[in-house]
Amino acid sequence: LEEGGELEQNAHEEEDTDGLWTEHFHTFTDSKPYGPSSVATDISFIGFRHVFGLPEHADSLVLRDTNQTDPYRLYNLDVFQYEVDTPMALYGAAPYMIAHSAKATVGAFWLNSAEGWFDVSYEPDDSSLLKNLFSRFFANDKLPVAKTHWMFETGSVDIFFLFGPKPDDIFRQYSTLTGVNPLPPYFALGKHVSRWNFIDMNDVKQTDAGYDLHDIPYDVIWLDIEHTYGKRYFTWDPIKFSNPTEMIRNISAKGRKMVAVVDPHIKKDENWDLYQEALEKDYYVKDVNNRVYEGWCWPGAAVYLDFFNPEVRKWYANKYQFSEYKGSTEDLYVWNDMNEPSVFSGPEVSMPRDNIHFGGLEHREVHNVYGLFHHMSTFNGLYQRSNGKKRPFVLTRSFFIGSQRYANVWTGDNAAQWSHLRISNPMVLSLGIAGFPFTGADIGGFFGNPDDELIVRWYQVGILHSFFRVHSELNTRRREPWFFSEQTKTLLRNIIRLRYSLLPYWYTGFYEHTQNGWPVVRPMWTEFPTDTALFNEEKQFMIGRCLMARPVTEPGESSVHVYLPDEKSEWYDWFTHIPIVGPGVVQVATPLEKIPLFVRGGCIIPIKERMRRSSSLSHQDPFTLIMALNKDGTFANGTLYLDDGDSYEYKNGQYLYKYFVYTGDKKSGSLMSTTMHPNAFYNTNAWIEKIVILGLQFYPTDVHVFRADYVPKKLNFVFDNQKMMLTIRKPEVPVKENFRLDIHG
Repeated sequence: LEEGGELEQNAHEEEDTDGLWTEHFHTFTDSKPYGPSSVATDISFIGFRHVFGLPEHADSLVLRDTNQTDPYRLYNLDVFQYEVDTPMALYGAAPYMIAHSAKATVGAFWLNSAEGWFDVSYEPDDSSLLKNLFSRFFANDKLPVAKTHWMFETGSVDIFFLFGPKPDDIFRQYSTLTGVNPLPPYFALGKHVSRWNFIDMNDVKQTDAGYDLHDIPYDVIWLDIEHTYGKRYFTWDPIKFSNPTEMIRNISAKGRKMVAVVDPHIKKDENWDLYQEALEKDYYVKDVNNRVYEGWCWPGAAVYLDFFNPEVRKWYANKYQFSEYKGSTEDLYVWNDMNEPSVFSGPEVSMPRDNIHFGGLEHREVHNVYGLFHHMSTFNGLYQRSNGKKRPFVLTRSFFIGSQRYANVWTGDNAAQWSHLRISNPMVLSLGIAGFPFTGADIGGFFGNPDDELIVRWYQVGILHSFFRVHSELNTRRREPWFFSEQTKTLLRNIIRLRYSLLPYWYTGFYEHTQNGWPVVRPMWTEFPTDTALFNEEKQFMIGRCLMARPVTEPGESSVHVYLPDEKSEWYDWFTHIPIVGPGVVQVATPLEKIPLFVRGGCIIPIKERMRRSSSLSHQDPFTLIMALNKDGTFANGTLYLDDGDSYEYKNGQYLYKYFVYTGDKKSGSLMSTTMHPNAFYNTNAWIEKIVILGLQFYPTDVHVFRADYVPKKLNFVFDNQKMMLTIRKPEVPVKENFRLDIHG
């Protein structure tokens, strides 16, 4: 039979004029030894007008109707300065859709890592059967249906349907199947400073010192490809980075970290031990003729590790051991770039589809998952180098469903253009609902030079995304805040400090993501699922359940319209603490220094107001609680999670998860602090130094706090009767203790 099959194939090849067995693309030839193939299905979301998902695309949050346009494509590619408002393929792939209506939320994902194409069509369905089935939901004659067509080049039918019926159910179901983003190290939520490239060790030293000189916090400084010895990864340029250990330790002394890029291609150099070792072990991807595949990338001639071989993954992970990665320390983390994989000399700047991987897999079958196996190996390497004691931090450009378990992602090579700033919000929101909560865009744009207005507005957006990094390419002007005008530098400093004040809230959000799968930065409809006015909203979004943002993304925008949902909620301006009249649309002035950021009534938000040069130095600093009461002033609640921010000891119960709840009426109120997981404990010296209550409904006359001894202690306070805002300074209660605070009017 095998011989007969081969003869039949050869016969076809002789008369192949339709690309069935061999396909030509420019100068490239794609042979198809198994013949032509595709697998497809139609999925109709009955009763839905809004479908989301399918990252990664630089396009709207709601998937467009593709009847008159190209379909959405998923095929991981290295795209320089990508276009916006297009369904073209980018760096990652998540074949997952969510359909949402005021009555239900459902989802579907297809576990297929081949190239995929997706059509979406929104139309009414007049089928009498469907109308009869759904008549109790839709009174009119037109039943809305979102019809979708899914097609992959190859692979099996392995589809999962998620039936919700609520957004929180969908996130829980999806994360149960695909995994959550593990709790990141605390420093990862701070500011990341990067460019291609810091020139040498002195440049790193001067940049680091510049942040201290200008009193601007940051946490991580990054090194791109130029830090290596001739683009040999796991090495250092012997002249420009002659003493990497000392360089990293100087950074570490200030509580900061460093990240170095490690790409999957290997420089073809017969005199390099790493190249030769992998060659001898037969660890490289093969071409269609079973020879080591050779492409062209940053080092010039390069070969590509075959991460589908489990032995390669083990070998690669071991390269992160300190004994192997000379010059590295426990404060050096990793950035996996170019792992689509990028091949400058290949078709579509990637690897030929007929390349062969371990086990005889054709590359066309597994293309979109190559990057996942790369950063999985890196994550395991960082985990193993600390003997499982320290949390890894890995950034990847290429991703697939499940990548969130090992790495966070960014939106790739954007540009210093307002259109790229605008599109970053729906891109981050789409990634979040598809299981990737730790995401962001290169602030200021990777290509080009932002002017002062654009850089300020981009920072204002960037601090509202979970991954907060400034990065740009080789030929751009320097982006450090002090290279802009004095006014702009001051604005940028204040924006960065706002991010740092909110780190406890961000960290708590990521812990809660590990428990329920909720995205940290999320579309409005996830919090207000029955408000149809929010289903298309992509400029305005939520951070957790308590903060709402509508940042400026257009030049010269002196005001923005903000939709205040939920007639039962009060909304407060984050900066002025003044309540905003709602519900409905309000116009908010947006001078350059203004971020439209609002706290939701009924929420308690923990922050830290003392500024340090890095987040780790604030670990024992006191907390402030911002309590925004609901509309009638009777209720607010919130949580705070904290641990050592670095290790896995939280899995052994060394953490605190606090619950704060305020209840009151028109004459008095009480704030209770309790421990949600009483069997867990983290011994911190941090205490609560201030409590700010917004929307109090009475004039307070005295405030007392009760600690474990139940002996009341009278506290000093200040009351602003115009804002109805109560400020209690120095309640002096350790955050690890339970307490009660009583307010009487």
